[in-house]
Amino acid sequence: MRRYGPSDGQWEQIKDPLPGRKGHVGGRAADNRLFIEAVLYRYRAGIPWRDLPVRFGDWKNVHRRLHRWCESSVIERIFRHLAADHDNEYMMIDSTIVRAHQHSAGACKKGGGQAIGRSRGGLTTKIHAIVDAAGKAVALSLTPGQRADITEAEPLLDEVDPKTFIAAVQLISAIIEAN
Repeated sequence: MRRYGPSDGQWEQIKDPLPGRKGHVGGRAADNRLFIEAVLYRYRAGIPWRDLPVRFGDWKNVHRRLHRWCESSVIERIFRHLAADHDNEYMMIDSTIVRAHQHSAGACKKGGGQAIGRSRGGLTTKIHAIVDAAGKAVALSLTPGQRADITEAEPLLDEVDPKTFIAAVQLISAIIEAN
């Protein structure tokens, strides 16, 4: 296993929902595992697409394929497939703000709006997540940075059914007041 690639066990978990496998209708992917390794390498190393090592193939093709998979919800299907195998003992909810680059907003929005908002810190996106006892994401939501946490808490809570739930005191009191 390469440092940035999935282990054999991880690969066994995600290979079935991927398009282009044997017996699947449509075009056959040359190597889905190499593609997954390329995407993981790019994001974990924090490099531009153009700096992707040659062993992964042409960076433009890797980028184009990832874009297609995002638009056709393949990446979301992989997430939901992995999230279905979660520990129900207890779950936690939290959110974090991520600063967006100054050039990330303002482009034409072909597929709808972007989860980028303007707050005191500038352009930001907020990631709302519910994780299981092992810290594995079970439900995610992206919103503009100025959106309040409580607006996403209830929709995320509808997706899970833990035995015990851990949340910040402010969030719990806001949910109680809303109901």
